[in-house]
Amino acid sequence: MLDNIQIVMVNTTHSGNIGAAARAMKNMGLSRLVLVDPKADINEEAIQRSSRAEDILHQAVITDTLEEAIADCGFVVGTSARSRNIPWPLLNPRECATKVAQAAGQNSRIALVFGRESSGLTNEELHLCHAHVHIPTDENFSSLNVSQAIQVMCYEMRLAAISEGGDQSSADHPIWGVDWDYELASHAELNGMLQHMEQTMVDIGFLDPNTPKQTMARMRRLYQRAGMDKMEINIMRGMFSAVQRQQASLKTAESAEQDGDSH
Repeated sequence: MLDNIQIVMVNTTHSGNIGAAARAMKNMGLSRLVLVDPKADINEEAIQRSSRAEDILHQAVITDTLEEAIADCGFVVGTSARSRNIPWPLLNPRECATKVAQAAGQNSRIALVFGRESSGLTNEELHLCHAHVHIPTDENFSSLNVSQAIQVMCYEMRLAAISEGGDQSSADHPIWGVDWDYELASHAELNGMLQHMEQTMVDIGFLDPNTPKQTMARMRRLYQRAGMDKMEINIMRGMFSAVQRQQASLKTAESAEQDGDSH
């Protein structure tokens, strides 16, 4: 399970936090660290704060965007301390660990995404996540350092990984209660389907691209909540392609009819 989890840090500004995050990960048996457009270097301070977890730092993957970082992930969770305009599935750390274990049981890669030290994740970044996780701190002193938040989440991941008995939270418990026939769709596959859907909705006149409002954000929430597998993605895209072909045929027929009338 733990090998399937990657910790993603977005726009981190302090090298010490990167090092402390690596230490927290190694304490709990995680090893995959992804840095999205970091504003700090992996320098001597980071290495010192890692406390002999520099192997994680040296193997860290650096990407330009969050979408690139999570492209091959089937389950993505973003940490958030704030309520949002559109409600999103919200988990506490233990509930999150159970969902992660189930996704890992489907051989999916999982991303736990942590935002900027000063402002966390943006709404747009949180919309890329299947669910959000909130660490229930004291209301009078709720701010957590990003490396502390990573420590909490890594601890819960480890508990879930070693869990045994009747709590059904171990990685070998299928996410739907039975062995599934196809792997969960990756973020890139789901994103491709949503872009295909958006274009189809524009083509048939359902969606005005100039005033989209929150339509696509709500559609993203719907399909991420469904936990689609790869075959389901292919079916949906096949349906959108058929709709687009039908729409194109209608437009061709209308154009031919208009040409005929003009003669």
